[in-house]
Amino acid sequence: MRFAGKSIVVTGAGSGIGRAAALLFAREGGRVVAADVSEGADATAAAIIDAGGTALAFRGDAGDEGDVARLVALAAERHGGLDVIFANAGISGGLANLFDTDVALITEVLRVNLIGPFLAIKHAAPLIAARGGGAIVLTASVAGLRSGAGSPAYSASKAGVINLAQVAAQQLSGSNVRVNAICPGLTETEMTRPTFDYAREAGKLDRLGRLNPLRRGAQPDELARVAMFLASDDASYVNGQAIVVDGGLSSSHPVTRQDYGKTAV
Repeated sequence: MRFAGKSIVVTGAGSGIGRAAALLFAREGGRVVAADVSEGADATAAAIIDAGGTALAFRGDAGDEGDVARLVALAAERHGGLDVIFANAGISGGLANLFDTDVALITEVLRVNLIGPFLAIKHAAPLIAARGGGAIVLTASVAGLRSGAGSPAYSASKAGVINLAQVAAQQLSGSNVRVNAICPGLTETEMTRPTFDYAREAGKLDRLGRLNPLRRGAQPDELARVAMFLASDDASYVNGQAIVVDGGLSSSHPVTRQDYGKTAV
């Protein structure tokens, strides 16, 4: 019970990695606030309660400062403070290339994927520090490491998250608040489900993830377990790091080249 009695916030908890993490945190004794912009937050909180855990649902936008401030205040009020926040909420931004990416699209992707984690750190870190320390975990991506794993908007946002974890770890020096990021590879979530469903229907599921040495995509709980490790005292000396969980993809990041003005084949 690594999180017994601890107050934990998970954003993007309505599905995928966030839901898996919220369930795992609660299973290990955490008192969870499951936050999401969708009604999935309610379903996640209900599942935790049905299993005998402690949870609250919060409906809000992870990229809106007012919502984030209310979220962490709720956790502090109802659970006596805040020990951990897992800033996991994110959006894909589609597959448009650099020259077809609309400014409104990249602005929205950055708002949710990068400003969201920034707001989580800004509002959660003082509360965590006031408890004597704890952990902040951010969801980045292998797409933030180098080209070949996501659209320009998504990749830029996740590269920002990796740097944000490093900067925040430094600026929280002496607070005993650790900040780390996870970098998932291909994972079956709501964001990627159409791809997985299509592959299943076409009998080509074995082709997903074929570029990584494990030759498969990940399941959400495989990422959630790494996030939970980083949030726990087991990772007490891990700080300012981006932990890659991608089946080995980024050991080479193989990708089909796309020439300027031409379509990749």
